[in-house]
Amino acid sequence: MTTFTTQDIDAMFGGLAKCLQHIYASLDVVAIRCALELHIPDVINHHDGPITLAQIAHGINSSSLNIEGLSRLMSFLVKRQIIDQVHQPAETDEPLYTLNPCSKWLVQDPKTTTIAPYVMMVTNSSLRSLLGNLSKCIAQGGTTAMNAFGVDFWSFLSVNPRVNDVFNEGMACGTRITMDALKSKYRFDELKGTLVDVGGGLGAAINDIVTAYPHLKGINFDLPQSVLHDWSDNKCIQILKNCRDSIPGKTGKIIIVDTILHRGGDDAFEYTRTAHDLMMFSLFENGKERTEVEWKTILNEAGFYRYNVIQIPAIESIIEVYSD
Repeated sequence: MTTFTTQDIDAMFGGLAKCLQHIYASLDVVAIRCALELHIPDVINHHDGPITLAQIAHGINSSSLNIEGLSRLMSFLVKRQIIDQVHQPAETDEPLYTLNPCSKWLVQDPKTTTIAPYVMMVTNSSLRSLLGNLSKCIAQGGTTAMNAFGVDFWSFLSVNPRVNDVFNEGMACGTRITMDALKSKYRFDELKGTLVDVGGGLGAAINDIVTAYPHLKGINFDLPQSVLHDWSDNKCIQILKNCRDSIPGKTGKIIIVDTILHRGGDDAFEYTRTAHDLMMFSLFENGKERTEVEWKTILNEAGFYRYNVIQIPAIESIIEVYSD
């Protein structure tokens, strides 16, 4: 008969608690989407100061609102530190709610950058269903879209226009967020001539840059297959060689904005980088996020032997690659 110490028991049930937290973590994104659909962040944002549950309910403006359900949703959002809860002075225990640095990103205001379209992409039922085939991808090979529908991811989007729109809007949202981070650290005013965005999607990034820096000429070039982390090392090398060959006079630089994995890193975005790496594996046959060592190998093979990494407050980093 095995005898367990107090420490063994604590560790065992501590592990159970941690496992259950991961299992129920899927409710986080469900609750965030629910808050967006009810416009809760906007209601709080438009109120002058902390707001009561009744005031949130009034702002939602639904004649059949379930106030008990709203209360439970707010409690969950507070527990997950998505929204903050404060209290009025001692004469009442009625909770008051405010936005915090997390939920401010959920406000849908034209004057601010919002992550709302990205949330709608991540929570889209069709896109999320693809991940249900992850174990099959690992056990038998192939991608999630191929295993589920017999087509690659881009073909799946091409025959699902509504899902494709949600995907493009989500990616454009992600680009705007990255661009805000990039512009906070990178001096585009020092560039001259023409800036070509290879794999620029709907053109959000290049439009943002040339609007802020009108002395630059911008070209948006995109095919679904242009993004480097979708491709194998050999394909990335060929894409970079093509970029190098297109530089006038062979003197210029390429600005890569992509993820650099930091194995064992603990900065605020590293969990998301690792999650993206798993998603790249599941969606694309050769998709992957790369470490700096892996990037250096690709760059050298493409004929680039000088580069500079600039960290920005985002999932991605800037990799300046020089052609001389």
